[in-house]
Amino acid sequence: MVEISGTCTDQFAAVRTALTASLDDQDVGASVAVYVDGEPVADLWGGHIDEARTVPWERDTLTNTWSTTKTMTALCALVLADRGELDPDAPVARYWPEFAANGKDDVRVRHLLGHTAGLPTWDEPMTVEDLYDRPAATALLAAQAPAWKPGAEGGYHAVTYGHLVGEVVRRITGRSLGVFFAEEIAGPLGADFHIGLPAEHDHRVAPVIAPPERVPDPDAALPRDGVGNPHIPAATANTEAWRRAEIPAANGHGNARSVAAVQSVLACGGTVRGVRLLSEAGCERALEEQFLGTDRVLGVPMRWGLGYGLNGGQLPNPRTCFWGGWGGSMVLVDLDARMSVAYVMNRMLDQGALGDDRAFMILAAAYEGLSG
Repeated sequence: MVEISGTCTDQFAAVRTALTASLDDQDVGASVAVYVDGEPVADLWGGHIDEARTVPWERDTLTNTWSTTKTMTALCALVLADRGELDPDAPVARYWPEFAANGKDDVRVRHLLGHTAGLPTWDEPMTVEDLYDRPAATALLAAQAPAWKPGAEGGYHAVTYGHLVGEVVRRITGRSLGVFFAEEIAGPLGADFHIGLPAEHDHRVAPVIAPPERVPDPDAALPRDGVGNPHIPAATANTEAWRRAEIPAANGHGNARSVAAVQSVLACGGTVRGVRLLSEAGCERALEEQFLGTDRVLGVPMRWGLGYGLNGGQLPNPRTCFWGGWGGSMVLVDLDARMSVAYVMNRMLDQGALGDDRAFMILAAAYEGLSG
């Protein structure tokens, strides 16, 4: 049995049991955190940072969280909206004039946040290295036409999401998304989450352990709506260039504690641990439904809010939002229970777009604790 470190209240002992089971069965190294009323009731970690299981996962170990990063980017937009600096109903071109090109003059900020803007990928062939050139990558998005009528359909903006929302944030604040997040959210909360990882943290990073590469179908080089442009091998996350770049849709580095701590702000009406980042009404905006139906990129039923997936009836409380990262990480924010739950690991599984049973077992354990 793998040894688990950290703290957990008796009420949430099921979370410890779930993490232990996951590490004994499928995980190499992982961390789990549950915050209720802004305070940690479970802060646990265990396993190893390497596949050979020689180096232990420590309290301050970080790893790439893939699309769990999107919840941090969304929170930046919600903070600006709450301050009156960003209007989700405004045309994107109000803040980013070049974006109006090619029939996008009426694309709203909420379309970007709700994955309905019709820009799920780049039309031009892209490489991973092209993602690191923010001005060039965003200019291409500003110039291209939407793939569908904005607002009419939902389609997951897997990588473009971060460049689109990040550029709006940059135009308003004069700061990149990663810098704004560090200064206005992570810093005040003392959260160890980074969008663009400084070199001094490299020694704490657990490299991602990639799932087996799928053999590409030569007749489907670009799947529906261009998903897979650029193709990003999972091992890209272990390169220095990826860590240093700001990919606000996919390269946030953190652990469960930092993810749950940040998102606890949303769960608790905008104020936690003496820090106020949002009003209660500003938090509620995350729950504004932008799309309900079959996502044309993911190919599954989705309910999109402002930057988060919304409860479609699978979760106990209605005012709940969530999202996760490729390979398994996940965060859930329950505004009814004032609870945030995060799971971050280094071994990626390939069990579908919406997570796998490891995260779901952690969530079930958290709700078991909540119900007493």
